[in-house]
Amino acid sequence: MEKIPLKEIEENDAHQGRACCPASLSRRQLIKHSAKISTASLFGAAALLVGCDEMAAQVSWAEHFQKAYRVMSDAEIAEAINRLEARYSSHYEKQVAVDSSKAQPGVLFGAALNIQKCIGCRRCVKACTVENNQSRAEGEEIEWIRVLKTDSPPASHDSSEHYYRAEEVPEQNTEYMPISCMQCENPPCVKVCPVQATYREDDGIVVVDYNWCIGCRMCIQACPYWARRFNWREPTLASEDMNPSTHYLGNRPRMKGVVEKCTFCIQRVRKGRYPACVEACPVGARKFGNLLDKDSEVRKVLASKRVFRLKEELNTEPKFFYFVD
Repeated sequence: MEKIPLKEIEENDAHQGRACCPASLSRRQLIKHSAKISTASLFGAAALLVGCDEMAAQVSWAEHFQKAYRVMSDAEIAEAINRLEARYSSHYEKQVAVDSSKAQPGVLFGAALNIQKCIGCRRCVKACTVENNQSRAEGEEIEWIRVLKTDSPPASHDSSEHYYRAEEVPEQNTEYMPISCMQCENPPCVKVCPVQATYREDDGIVVVDYNWCIGCRMCIQACPYWARRFNWREPTLASEDMNPSTHYLGNRPRMKGVVEKCTFCIQRVRKGRYPACVEACPVGARKFGNLLDKDSEVRKVLASKRVFRLKEELNTEPKFFYFVD
């Protein structure tokens, strides 16, 4: 094959109006040249946004370049929340509030569940779905709580039935074990996230920064409790079903391509309320409270009942406990 001199190629490109890189382009010059192209691309994108709906364009542009939530200043958090409240209120045609309340000192949240009392009714699942604005697409409803059905006594929870249909509950010779995020003190999901979009808050709640999540799903693979969900499609949430009391790190509407999970109803517990699942349980099987308060419900359970944690051998240190009378 005939070799064509580089100089001849450059001259031909120049003649045809194409940009070319000098043969002796240094590394520093290359970086500088690339930076110019990147800057031009950003301005080009901005120009395109200007032609879109003004509010949508401003919100999209600002959210795309905002920092991770936990490194934002108070002013940046307030600005981000104002953008979200305006967008959600417009989209759902109701006044939506996005809370940013932080963890309180001296608080470490924990939960406990009496598996002898649980009847497998799944009311906790429904309450969680309604409270936390989970997608309700037909046949694709996202649920943060999963109720396992096993024979009594169970041979193995790994072989339990995750999706069951019963005419009446509880069924004979059957045990039920609701599971969700265990809010681990040593969470494997946090360790594998390549962008630190999921992390543990000071009050023990493991959260997801939806705007920082890249959708790699490594956290889903790392979680041994089947506790995380991924939005393969744009979530479906009707205006009349949307709970307008939200938290930035909790139940605010999610977007396609991000992971979500239980947060102990962060929008409720940081205001002194119980999680929705605790309030909804018809038999009082669920307990919740501050693990650092010796007079809390959950501490009294730990002190007086036979308690165990799921998959303790993995050293994840869950703050979700199971107990029997």
